[in-house]
Amino acid sequence: MARGQRDPELERQWRERMARWQASGLTVREFCRRHGLLETSFYYWKRELRKRDAAAPATLKSCSVKKPRPTFLPLTVLPAATLSVEVRCPSGHVVVLSACDAASLASLFMALGPQSREPQSREPQSREPQAREPQAREPQAREGEPC
Repeated sequence: MARGQRDPELERQWRERMARWQASGLTVREFCRRHGLLETSFYYWKRELRKRDAAAPATLKSCSVKKPRPTFLPLTVLPAATLSVEVRCPSGHVVVLSACDAASLASLFMALGPQSREPQSREPQSREPQAREPQAREPQAREGEPC
């Protein structure tokens, strides 16, 4: 190639070398020693590529410089909103339903409906939350005792 003309292949090689050097974390001297390059050539190309990048119009810059391809990472898709319901039975049993949908809740409330139990008198509740004593999570069930 005649003097003064650019060699695109040589420019591409030096751009790749500069990228490898930056990624390596090595000093210029150590990088050149390991790759058999002259430090003077390295610094010349570093300066030359900086000049070329500054002189190139913005539209050419985006076309001529290869952008790294995006890296895809694995991901896990979680369900949108899940509902967790805790039912405390009069016997002390606690049933926790995780990730309930509307149909499951409807079935639960139908099963726990008042048709199988006598109505209990309810005391009016105050507006202030009351502290609850911790209950055992799974007491032993007695045979014939309702939930």
